Amino acid sequence: MQKHVEVDGVQLALSRPNDNSAKWIGQREILQQLQACWIVVDDADLPLSPRLVGAPGIGKTALAMAAAQQRGQELYIYQCTADTRPEDLLVTPVLAQSGKIAYHASALVTAMIRGGVCILDEGNRMNEKSWASLAPLLDYRRYVESIVAGITIGAHRDFRCAVTMNQDESTYEIPDYIMSRLQPTLSVGFPNKQDELAILQYHLPFVEPEMLAITVEFLQRSHELKLDFSPRDGINLLRYAMKRLSQDLTHPIAKDRAWREALEKCLGEDALDLESLAQRRSRTLGGDAVPLGLGDFFFATDDPLHPDLDDDDDDDELLF
Repeated sequence: MQKHVEVDGVQLALSRPNDNSAKWIGQREILQQLQACWIVVDDADLPLSPRLVGAPGIGKTALAMAAAQQRGQELYIYQCTADTRPEDLLVTPVLAQSGKIAYHASALVTAMIRGGVCILDEGNRMNEKSWASLAPLLDYRRYVESIVAGITIGAHRDFRCAVTMNQDESTYEIPDYIMSRLQPTLSVGFPNKQDELAILQYHLPFVEPEMLAITVEFLQRSHELKLDFSPRDGINLLRYAMKRLSQDLTHPIAKDRAWREALEKCLGEDALDLESLAQRRSRTLGGDAVPLGLGDFFFATDDPLHPDLDDDDDDDELLF
């Protein structure tokens, strides 16, 4: 592939594309919805840059990778972090061996130049200043400005973009003017039992059916209880369990013991009792709490002036 390109007299070193052998299993509708976002139906039309939202480990990045593979385009993934700067996101100056400054295009800018697909992974971990640098790219203008290199870079007509976002609290709140550009929102849900089994079999073809079945039952029960254990969690605990089983063949441990140990070590002791864990999390989130009104902050519950106190006798005394 082309390693360098010149833009407005500035030579940029391009990033390498990611290897892409992703396979999307099940949930065909969400894959079709993502593909629809990237279709251009007229010369006056533009592709959309959707948000893929869902729990961590559910396959949002794999979904976008599979969509890029189906389109036959190069794939570039940029991992967003809390300390990502605009120059990291666009063009980074580095000191070359010659002692001169060289400019390296990020995965995003390389995808723009080469007409590839870029996944901005975990986009809601990135700060507003970095998002602001992408505002003109995500609307009809389709360009970015590198202050560091002093150039404006337009996006190839075939350039496509998607942003993955985890649903957790360790993220930034993305400003509305950016959110309005990241449309539509595609929600990636947990797979059903058959698809989840197929996902584990695809990633772990060496695991025995019995171990796969136990793990799928565990994951499906966690989904029913609104817990956030994902297929990725299942893959990790099965990998650890299989490693433990293969460790000492002269004194092998039982499969159920290896699985429970893997569950505890990978997902925590609380995962051994899903029902209790679900109840504790429900209480923590206020599931059993009674909503408070303003009166609760200023009056005791038995105070006659409390607005929620229904005391007909007092009313009668006041009237007569």
